[in-house]
Amino acid sequence: MMLFLISINYIDRASLSVAMPLISKEFEISPTVQGILLSSFFWTYAFMQIPGGMLADRFGPRKVIVASTIGWGFFQGIAALCTGWFSLLLTRLGLGAAEAPIYPAGGKLNSIWMTQTERGRGATLLDGGAPLGAALGAILISGLIAAFDSWRLAFAVAGIGTMICGWFAWRIIRDHPRDHPAVNSAEAEYIEAAHAQDLANEPATTSGRVLDFLRYRSVWGMFFGWMCFNALFYGLLTWMPNYLAAVHGFNIKEMGGAVFLMFFAGFVGEIAGGWIADKWIASGTAQGTVLRIVFAIASIIATIAIYSVSVIKDPIAVVILLSVTLFFLRWCGLFWCIPSILGTRNRVGILGGIMNLGGNVAGIGVPICVGMIVQATGSYFYALMLFTAAGIGLFICSTLLIKYEEKVPV
Repeated sequence: MMLFLISINYIDRASLSVAMPLISKEFEISPTVQGILLSSFFWTYAFMQIPGGMLADRFGPRKVIVASTIGWGFFQGIAALCTGWFSLLLTRLGLGAAEAPIYPAGGKLNSIWMTQTERGRGATLLDGGAPLGAALGAILISGLIAAFDSWRLAFAVAGIGTMICGWFAWRIIRDHPRDHPAVNSAEAEYIEAAHAQDLANEPATTSGRVLDFLRYRSVWGMFFGWMCFNALFYGLLTWMPNYLAAVHGFNIKEMGGAVFLMFFAGFVGEIAGGWIADKWIASGTAQGTVLRIVFAIASIIATIAIYSVSVIKDPIAVVILLSVTLFFLRWCGLFWCIPSILGTRNRVGILGGIMNLGGNVAGIGVPICVGMIVQATGSYFYALMLFTAAGIGLFICSTLLIKYEEKVPV
């Protein structure tokens, strides 16, 4: 269910990127203003990450997830009524605030439902909705726009559909395994035994002060690592449709197909990364060793591939390289294991919020920076160099800064 909801989440947030070539013409807006619009979602999304995690810890993930889903569906739908770029910006601010709790609550749900050797797959199923939703969003939104000959009707249909999904989420999601009618006592006992082992490994004393998280290198490594990851991912999500249209001459249908291939490759890569990590850990290899090696491979290959995009001119080769970038980059969806690895059980939600705050600081800055770079230089070259630098930062943070073997005593 979380894979499905996160997919819907990204279909809705990616809809503006897909429709931007049409919206920019209708509202007559410059690349810089386009960058502001693409960034605006992340202003409130980032701001609400830590409050969203606190809400999940306080009220449980189920209520928070359902309220979030219905809320962002509403803001997606009313975007159809916008008459200019400023009113559209306001709906994006509402969309960001409403979507913000979904990831911290999902990370909390993963820690409740999964054992130590299942959390890699749990994390990548949760986060796999990002590339899957981006892939499906390119097809669905471009298809709806083509079918209705209107981006407004496409946004309205997407918003209403999302609100309906909130009802399904309420029917299916439960805060604890024993609350779910499909879970028998043997399964519940199996999960509870794993959680008891987690509890035994927690620090004997904790400070209880949220600000104490800032004292630990691992928390900063998690924060900046996720920031670098999202600088590259959100850069591709927000600007690649425009890049393919402007530099390689793709029309709306070709663009939708190319973006689908790229982000579906990311989804396949994410599921593969979670499976590899869990199987490797289950074989007896230390969790920290597995994560460091997986993150190193992913960040190195993604960085080389995105750099190569800047020097390759063939459109097909560019789409292949972007697909390779996303396939390996999305292995780093395993970052969503880290809040449950580093945090005590009653702090997983807020630690996930801190991590995702870092990611969405990048979401705020990167679309604007890319827009300014493109407007100033008339080229995407330096934007691609920015993405390359983010890949290098991801390698440093994920392999050198995080101590996967130690829980943070907060």
